[in-house]
Amino acid sequence: MVEISLRIRCSILILLLSSTSTAQPSIEDTLRHAIALHQEGKVEEAILAYQQYLLARPTSLIALSNLGAALAKTGRYPNAITQYRKALKLQPNNPPIEMNLGLAYYKTNQIDLAAATLEKVHKAAPEQPQPMMLLADCWLSLGKNKEVIDLLTGANVDDKAVAYLLGTALVRDKQVDRGQPIIDRILRDGDSAEARLLLGTTKFNAMDYPAALVDLEKAVQLNPNLPDVYAWYGQALLRTGDPARATEAFQKALEVNPNDFLANLQLAVLLKEEQKMPEARALLKKAMLMRPADINARYQLATIDLHDGAVDGARRQLEQLVKDVPTYTAAHVTLATVYYRLRRKADGDRERAIVQKLNAEAQAKQQQGVNVK
Repeated sequence: MVEISLRIRCSILILLLSSTSTAQPSIEDTLRHAIALHQEGKVEEAILAYQQYLLARPTSLIALSNLGAALAKTGRYPNAITQYRKALKLQPNNPPIEMNLGLAYYKTNQIDLAAATLEKVHKAAPEQPQPMMLLADCWLSLGKNKEVIDLLTGANVDDKAVAYLLGTALVRDKQVDRGQPIIDRILRDGDSAEARLLLGTTKFNAMDYPAALVDLEKAVQLNPNLPDVYAWYGQALLRTGDPARATEAFQKALEVNPNDFLANLQLAVLLKEEQKMPEARALLKKAMLMRPADINARYQLATIDLHDGAVDGARRQLEQLVKDVPTYTAAHVTLATVYYRLRRKADGDRERAIVQKLNAEAQAKQQQGVNVK
């Protein structure tokens, strides 16, 4: 009897274990559950389920990509970027994931990385409007006006976003004749901050600073959150002799967008004039993160190094700068000063001679323009 009872008990235990094993969800059920939660809008729960699944399947492309999308949905863009990059290591050429990565870079104001990523997406699908428009906006922020013009030439200018981006690029590239019809098209739809900003930029580039100030002030009133509007307004205030209000405008620009290149650069110059060198240096370094090759930011940083006694560091920066831009007169002037401080008279004299030559050429061109008129 004892033996039969033991056999029965073992059989029951085996059946129970077998039943438990069958009822236990598989790891793939976890992924299906995460996707279902995601689709139902239960994003936080979906994130936990994706993370749980990835503990067991760390190289799952769909889980990494979906986790990135879920994190982006909750505004955790740096975390989303990490997941997208992991996914792209597994499958380097995946336009949907690259598009999401580009968007995440864009949302975190990593404009250079966003542009590089979105350019790849656009080349893979040039007919898609979203990557094209985002890429144009990135290039405009990076000062790549010609690239924006090439990208959007031939696009539908009846689309207000296309018209604004293309018109802005043309105006900033000083192609006013091509930009004016687009501005007129925007103006036909009524007064707007975008139209006023375009008009103000056009007049600013034509050096009609008082007229530019009127339009830019109106643009600020119509939409103070419009990208670049406070930065251009600040520049117009500077050129019309109001540095105090210009400083306020640049500060407001940075409140709207801490990565506004023009605002960082111009505010740094004003702070430098007030001898606030550490604050100016910090802003210039931020500006150079956005546009490392910008000659004005590089020059201003070199002058701060010179002021702070880092003469040799200033020398290296200025030598590279005049090599990259041989006609940059101000850089030659300052480099001459640096050489004299370093007791390199021959080099200083050479730079002074270059400055004299550049000034003579500039005066000749100016005189030629006067004679033509």
